Amino acid sequence: MRQMTPTELAQQLEAGERPLLLDVREPWEFERCHIAGSQLIPMRTIPARHVELDRAQPVVVICHHGGRSMQVGMFLEAQGFHDVINLSGGVAEWARSVDPTMPTY
Repeated sequence: MRQMTPTELAQQLEAGERPLLLDVREPWEFERCHIAGSQLIPMRTIPARHVELDRAQPVVVICHHGGRSMQVGMFLEAQGFHDVINLSGGVAEWARSVDPTMPTY
């Protein structure tokens, strides 16, 4: 699984690349803050819902700091997803390095 920093992701998004931004946090966390365009599927529901995802599309997995997203990324790879990227530092690092106006928790 590849790692990507929030700055690298922001550059890709600005360049027009559109991977699936898969946010695996809880709904209350997503409501507090999220990266625009991300899709919420909480970690606990991934085993039942991963079939909803397009295996051909690159998937950037997002959580608060990068731990849960790493676990989900490993699960997705075990299910046959080939282009899985973990957002290192999660939304906390996104708020620090890309969007300082994003609420934090």
